[in-house]
Amino acid sequence: MMSSRPVLVAPSLLACDFGRLADEVQQVQEAGADWLHVDVMDGHFVPNLTIGAVVVEAIRRVSRIPLDVHLMINHPEQYVKAFVDAGSHYLTVHVEAPGLRTESVLVSTLETIRKHGARAGLSLRPRTSADALKPFLGSLDLILVMSVEPGFGGQAFMPEMILKVRQLREWFAGDLAVDGGINAQTGRQMRDAGANVLVAGTYVFHSTSYHEAIRSLRK
Repeated sequence: MMSSRPVLVAPSLLACDFGRLADEVQQVQEAGADWLHVDVMDGHFVPNLTIGAVVVEAIRRVSRIPLDVHLMINHPEQYVKAFVDAGSHYLTVHVEAPGLRTESVLVSTLETIRKHGARAGLSLRPRTSADALKPFLGSLDLILVMSVEPGFGGQAFMPEMILKVRQLREWFAGDLAVDGGINAQTGRQMRDAGANVLVAGTYVFHSTSYHEAIRSLRK
């Protein structure tokens, strides 16, 4: 089921040149990006360590488009206010996060995100069934389907995630994002399955033209 929502492209800053972060933000904005996707990793939930709220705040100062912040951390419930205050427009947590150990804690965390003024997202790893999100659909503005194992950029797309996106779109009318191995071809497959937000890091930031890469994801 295709989404009736417009296709949004969210370049993932994980793949950008961090030595030129402000310039990279400016360039993808001018090239037509709709959102900026920011990956926050704690070295525990995933085997990589990236950035904290202070860098999100710096990105927000130079960004004119929404920040889509993805918390790949063990205890997202402890950092909601910090990341919303730093400028997150969308804040996504993982259904598998150890800190979100019960349904009530997870729902409370999603409500806290909204209470502080951001939109609430929930993500799931490739091995997690779409059914894991069913109890929380009414509390969500965004679902993020990982089409690679989270933690590192540049991985190969997992085609079995197409079915998961199709299944989730049948249940959920909000923004449905995909992240991992997204390019013009896989992006089209995910759009056809119902995704309306394409997160792409390597494909955009390692291209010769950010404008052409972003345009090709919308075609």
